[in-house]
Amino acid sequence: MPPRPDHPAAPAAERPRVPRFTPAEHRVHRATATLMALCVLTAGCLYLPFLAELVGRRALMVTVHEWSGILLPVPLLLGLGSRALRADLTRLNRYGPHDRLWVRAALRRRGGRPAGKFNAGQKLYAAWIAGAILVMAGTGLLMWFTSLAPLVWRTGATFVHDWLALAVVLVIAGHVGKAFGDPESRRGLRTGSVDAQWARREHPLWEHEDNPR
Repeated sequence: MPPRPDHPAAPAAERPRVPRFTPAEHRVHRATATLMALCVLTAGCLYLPFLAELVGRRALMVTVHEWSGILLPVPLLLGLGSRALRADLTRLNRYGPHDRLWVRAALRRRGGRPAGKFNAGQKLYAAWIAGAILVMAGTGLLMWFTSLAPLVWRTGATFVHDWLALAVVLVIAGHVGKAFGDPESRRGLRTGSVDAQWARREHPLWEHEDNPR
């Protein structure tokens, strides 16, 4: 990270910026978000009567839902060729004492939340959504290919798939809400860099964090 600016009160456009994400990471995030949005929207058209009547073409919605779900892990798998993405995945999987402090402060709605490049909330979200995608893919395959398992398994898969889908929608809504509440974080994902003052305020341990290989 760059040295502290001499004039912290300078206009935002003139403040130093810190590289945060590479174009490859931006493309992986955008592709994954697009596929997830297709999954959620088509699921709504399949399960909510008013959307089903409005959109119609149930067979098409089923096909789009199935294939967008199957393709959901593909952007991340392709992105593993990026060294920066692999390094950030390593950061997301590393937890330290400061992460416990962050969670404690967040639950008590207090300031002083220490974080590296990714805070504990982002790490927990990434881990949860990755696990949810795997479970959704597994249960979805059992529902799609009915010859893979007996009826009792498919019934259980349907139950898990439907209720986990609702949980995914709620968690993603919270994720999007947090993103809209932090314009600089969104700008960092879009442009690849963030304001240095924002980085020191929101991720104070980032500049001291080891660069994983």
